[in-house]
Parts: sequence; C-alpha cells; structure tokens
Amino acid sequence: MKLKYLYQPIVAGLLLLSPLVLANTKVTLDVSHPGAKINKDIYGQFMEHLGRGIYEGIWVGEDSAIANTNGYRNDVLQALKDLKVPLLRWPGGCFADEYHWRDGIGPRDQRPKGVNTNWGGVIEPNSFGTHEFLQFAEMLGADAYVNGNLGTGSPAEMAQWLEYMTSDSDSTLANLRRENGRDKPWNIKYFAVGNEAWGCGGSMTPEFYSHLYKQYASFLKTPADNTPILIASGGTDDRTEWTEKLSSLEPVFAYRINAISHHYYTLPTGVWEKKGSALDFPEEEWASTMSRTLHMEEILEKNLAILDKNDPEKKLGFYVDEWGTWYDVTEGDPGFLYQQNSIRDAIVAALNFNVFHQHAERVQMTIIAQMVNVLQTMILTDKDKMILTPTYYVFLMHKPFQDATYLPVSLANNPEYKLGDYAVPKVSASAATGTDGKTWITLVNTDPSKSENIEIGGQYKMIEGQILSADKMDAHNTFDSPDTVKPVSFKATASKGKLGFNLPPKSVLVAQLK
Repeated sequence: MKLKYLYQPIVAGLLLLSPLVLANTKVTLDVSHPGAKINKDIYGQFMEHLGRGIYEGIWVGEDSAIANTNGYRNDVLQALKDLKVPLLRWPGGCFADEYHWRDGIGPRDQRPKGVNTNWGGVIEPNSFGTHEFLQFAEMLGADAYVNGNLGTGSPAEMAQWLEYMTSDSDSTLANLRRENGRDKPWNIKYFAVGNEAWGCGGSMTPEFYSHLYKQYASFLKTPADNTPILIASGGTDDRTEWTEKLSSLEPVFAYRINAISHHYYTLPTGVWEKKGSALDFPEEEWASTMSRTLHMEEILEKNLAILDKNDPEKKLGFYVDEWGTWYDVTEGDPGFLYQQNSIRDAIVAALNFNVFHQHAERVQMTIIAQMVNVLQTMILTDKDKMILTPTYYVFLMHKPFQDATYLPVSLANNPEYKLGDYAVPKVSASAATGTDGKTWITLVNTDPSKSENIEIGGQYKMIEGQILSADKMDAHNTFDSPDTVKPVSFKATASKGKLGFNLPPKSVLVAQLK
C-alpha cells in the first residue's frame, strides 16, 4: 500500500510535511561527476517591438503619469531587478529585419515614425532605440544581445551600427554616439546576423542564408576587447538542415560563427491556426502541452548530434533564443500576442530549464519569449497596474542555478503521467552546485491532480526552499487578484535516515539540500 502524508500548513507561507513512510520516486544526485556550468544566459529575456512589450510595458516616457525613472516604469524595472535578469535580446524577432537603427537615435521628437508591419500595423514612434535599450540593460545589470537587420538592411548598415555602439575611436560614428549622450562604448555580448531567415527574416534556404552570413560577418569589425559572440540564424521545430549547413561551412570559424540559434514554441494543439486557449482548457490540452514542450529534448539531441559530428572540439554554441508557450490571443489586438499565464506555463518553464541544464555544455544561452505583455511573459501591465505571472516566479526561484555547476540526477521508479495519446515522466529533476557552494535541486510534478512521494538519496538531512503550485490547472494572477499563484516556503527533514516528502500536483520545487 502506498502511504501518503498530510500537508500541514503551520505558518502562513510555510509548508511543512510530516515524515514520509514509503517513497515512490527516488532521486539520486551524482556529486562526484559534476558537469558543465549552467550559463546564466540560459535565463535570458526577450523584448521586441511588439504589442505592449516595450511601449507601456517598459517605456512610458519621462512625462508619463506612471511612476518612472528616465522614462522606464519603476514597478517593472524593480521586478526585473529582483529577477536578476542576465541577458536582454532586442529589437526582435521579426521586427529586427525591418529595423533601421538610425531611426532610433538622436532627439526623440525628431525621430521618424514607421509602421510595424509584422505586429498589428501600428505606428512605431522609435522613441525606444539603441540608447534606451542599452541604458535599460545597464540599469538591470544585464548583458546585451542585439539582433541585426539582414532582411531589409545591408552589410554597411549592420557594420556601422556595431561601430556606433562599440568604437572608442575618433570616428564620425563614435562621435555621433557621443553627441547623442553616450561617451563610453557599450559592451555588446551577442550580435545576431538576422532572425528566422527561413521565415519572416527573408524566406531563405540554408544555402542562401549561409552565403549572406559570410558576406555580412566579413564586415562586422569591432575593437579586439569588445568583440561580440556572433550568432547565425538557425532552424525551427524539427528542422536540422540549418544546423547541418551552418556548422559545415568551410572554414566555419573563419567567418566567426560562434553559435547557431534555434526556435521552438509549445502549442497545445500543435496547429498554428488554432493553437489552444491560455485559460479554460481541458486536461487533454494540459497533457499535450507537457508532451509537446518536452519535445525540446529530442530537438536538442538531434541538433547537438550534428554539431558533435561537424564540430567535435565544441567551439560552436547552440542557442534556443526563442522558446515558450504560444496560445490563441487572450484579448485585444491579435497582432499584439497578449495571452494570460497560468500554473501550466510555470510547469512548462521549469521542465525546459531541466532540459537546458542537462545540455549546458552546448546550450549556453536560451531566451524565453517574451518579457512583458507578450506570449509567455514575466509581467503583465494594464496602464499603471502590474502583476507578476507564474512564469516570473519560476525564473525567480531558479536564480541559484545561474552560473551553477550541473550535477547529474537519476530518477528511480518514476511513474508516467498519462492521458489519452500523451505520456510524460511524472517527475522531472535537475540539480547543481551553486556559485554559493550550496547544493540546489529543482523538482517538477507534471501531473495536474496527483501528488508524488519523493525520496532523496544520500546523507541529506533537510531540504528547504520554495514551492509553486495551485488548485486549478489554469490558476493565474489577475489585476484584481495578483497573488493567486505565488511560491511559498517549503521545508522537510529526514526521518530514520531518509529524506522524504510529498510533491504536490502541478508543482515546481526549488530548494537547497542540506
């Protein structure tokens, strides 16, 4: 007989559990064989000129009635500081391949206005440009990832933008930057040559793009001490031909391909025309979402096998610089991609982190789409109101994994969560030694209705951290009820030499093992 034990909430915000008599899933950490560093940039964020992602979401201008610092809204700024955002990607996305950087510099009241043809056909005022983005990154202490315009730009335009941002010389472009208020060059950690070249970035073949990449990259010259990691636009979903072509260029490193990007979105139905609802969905769509998001593992394995063949010295990184859930638009302009965010999204984020951690040697950067008011977002705003989403809290809980050292984890007697045609492991786990020297573990229960008994192998006496769960599959935070889904403290202690506890349904636990 499987013996469970009862939840005993004894203090507000703290969950203590009575001793486990019989564990179901045994989790074992291999501390003697540590793996790669989990690059902090695996927790990167994306901000595109899309809907209210930047305008209202981040930038309101100095004259706004919304409390702000130099035009950046204070509540969002503080929430992102708390998140310890390591990396920001800008200006897109599809928007990047129609973005001309000179439109976004100089006095804001003199900047030209354009039409955002990708996202809603709205006017793009160019109030938020190079200086605003890079100042925002510095305010957050985040590295910068800039996406260059390959689709409608030119090698000269792309090269000049890099010079404008990074040159410390007496050149005309460097002096123009100084005239616009920035004396010191910025450090650009990543620079991508185009975006989604197979689609909105130009509908190209891998062969055609590879020739363009070589041409553009040949002219991307920066100071030796301020050279960005150059990223080639790669494939999407199950497509591997982009990785194959780009990693087999002769000679690939002469053209400074440092990494290849890849995009994969989780759609509950797998059908773009009817993706599924963010809320009020049936359990079948919970199960399909879990299954489809874990397809990330197979995508990585196939592409990394190609890289191992073509680049056995492992010089090339593989960056999943767009990932997350994509549902039918919840409300508003369909081109704004606004959707609600529930406990299901939190589970999706945590599952992907566990996959990325496992492949941290090659997967050194990933970026969820997107940061504010768009797709699987951290933050939702409504004019002067702001709420934090369940996904935000998963990122917040995982801060100890930034730059931590991966520890292999094995799961014994781990059952499956099954429904219809879908089946996934019930428990997902990852562990690491943090930069603080502490041992951290994250556990995810994919089952929306059944808990799971856990036993941690080894000599650990206690597990203490935070847990995120909810009563309903679509539980979410609203402007009227902003704290419906929020982590609470969690603690369990060993009994009779065994550290056991109950992992609630649809939950994410991040905790220190002691």
